[in-house]
Amino acid sequence: MFLAPSLAGFAVFFLIPFGIGFYYSLVDTPIDGAFVGLRNYAELLGNAVFRRAAVNTLLFTSVSVPLNMLLSLLLAMLLNRNVYMRNWLRIGFLAPLVIPVASVVLVWQALFDLNGSLNGWLHEFGYAPKDWMESDMAFWVVVIVYLWKNVGYNMVLFLAGLQNIPADYYEAASIDGAGRLRQWRSITLVYLTPTAFFVFLMSIVNSFKVFRETYMIAGEYPQERIYMLQHYMNNMFKSLDYQKLTSAAFLMAAAIVAIVFVLFMVERRIARTLG
Repeated sequence: MFLAPSLAGFAVFFLIPFGIGFYYSLVDTPIDGAFVGLRNYAELLGNAVFRRAAVNTLLFTSVSVPLNMLLSLLLAMLLNRNVYMRNWLRIGFLAPLVIPVASVVLVWQALFDLNGSLNGWLHEFGYAPKDWMESDMAFWVVVIVYLWKNVGYNMVLFLAGLQNIPADYYEAASIDGAGRLRQWRSITLVYLTPTAFFVFLMSIVNSFKVFRETYMIAGEYPQERIYMLQHYMNNMFKSLDYQKLTSAAFLMAAAIVAIVFVLFMVERRIARTLG
């Protein structure tokens, strides 16, 4: 009885729209459409624009997620020590989480625009201005924006994991003659495995949310290297092509579910090994 309001809200706003969207992906038109099975999915996979968007999304996730985890772990290990202005640095890295995206995008536009600050600095050193968002460098601009937005959050998670490791383990390992590298490999990495798994999972999910920043910086038809699945689905929505929109959405959802399922299997195997 107490769960009924929550279940009703979940059904109205998530479950029922999910079912309707799946139905749209199996018919030829949303209104009095005829059932066509998987034809919409087959046509979508044969679409060159969709394939480009899918490859770009996969490449972005493959590059940005490992960089995100590496940088956040290094920062967490640094700020876990007694460094100068440690508390202020922690707050600084968390600031991107609370700053509105729209205001941040203005800063990125001023930085990477053809007449922006970065080109102004390069001009001072004798380099020609470069249109960063209309070249192959646009991909790395989006990676930088993603890292700037998410490194702080993952850093906090790694910090919590590091602070939960008992100091006695390091003292015992030091007495036994283990060096810093051996301690880091045999203690820190082992006990950070659950945290690293969660960070990895959240990093993948957040990599699919970079559309907001990319859309506001480069528009609905950005340079081809940063044309993501979210751009494709947004454009299909604007053109009212619900068949391609829903088919693309469910293919992306299926891919995410498959990745999460594989990650859970790997995590359980690692947990049994460590146990």
